[in-house]
Amino acid sequence: MERVPNVTRADAVAAVRNPLAFIAERWTPNPRTVQRAALAALVMAVVIVVTGGAVRLTGSGLGCPTWPKCTDNSLTATSAMGFHGAIEFGNRMLTYVLCAAVGWAIIAARSQKPYRRSLTRLGWAQFWVVMSNAILGGIVVLVGLNPYTVAAHFVATTALISIATVMWQRTREGDGPSRPLVGKAVQQLVWCLLAASGLLILVGTVVTGAGPHAGDSSEVERMPIDWETVAKAHAVLAWIVVSLTFALWFVLKAVDSPKAPLDRTRDLFLILLAQGVIGYVQYFTDLPEILVGLHMLGSALVWIAVLRVLLALRERPEPEADVPGPSSEATLTRA
Repeated sequence: MERVPNVTRADAVAAVRNPLAFIAERWTPNPRTVQRAALAALVMAVVIVVTGGAVRLTGSGLGCPTWPKCTDNSLTATSAMGFHGAIEFGNRMLTYVLCAAVGWAIIAARSQKPYRRSLTRLGWAQFWVVMSNAILGGIVVLVGLNPYTVAAHFVATTALISIATVMWQRTREGDGPSRPLVGKAVQQLVWCLLAASGLLILVGTVVTGAGPHAGDSSEVERMPIDWETVAKAHAVLAWIVVSLTFALWFVLKAVDSPKAPLDRTRDLFLILLAQGVIGYVQYFTDLPEILVGLHMLGSALVWIAVLRVLLALRERPEPEADVPGPSSEATLTRA
């Protein structure tokens, strides 16, 4: 076994001043480790959506009635607060797990050799979104689950998922200039698909804000809109997204597209079908909590699948190393 070197005073000072640089000097993760770290951050971003949905669907949104403490006198949930306090406090604790996953992604990206600034920036972007969304989550509690702040909280989590998805994809690519794999018309179609999917998610937050699941058993303000009307508009948007996806698949087949865009489009179509089935079943069965929770999970998966379609339209190979040409002196010698 190799002897572990002693940590000198200079090492300790360097670790305190710049811990990321200190770790990067002593650890070089392999590419698979970096990929797994980015994937872990993405998975935790989706998990936090599901657990946040569980808080709402169990009526535990005010299980901890204040923030940053759980109550005015306790940092944690107490036994007297019962099931709702445990659910809400448990969701808050998962934020720390999410932070740990994002932190691991940042450390792995920072330590990779050669250093890739773009990956590290994506990791830090996730960190700041998590911190901002944690504060926003506190505001949601302090204003008594105002539906507009709840919707903003979900949109911010969707932004986190977006950054995490891009980082995960970039860990499997090089840093060379991107090369389009399809033509301009196909790219424009995918951007339309992305816009329609984003609108679909936004309208979904309105359905939630106006629907019966207020997030707490007490009287909670709702958006002053007929939720069934908005749900029907949501369904129309869903069909538009499905139609665009179907059209994209046919166009990609017609232009003999590379395999990656076709595969990602197929994946999106299958997820959309499953999400549509869940959506219609929950609507006609008076929104049972378990199906609403699955629909929230599906929303995150749909968005990830749409982003993967967009990212599959180009490739980023490793940058080509500059091959030094013969010096002028050597050229003259050969001449």
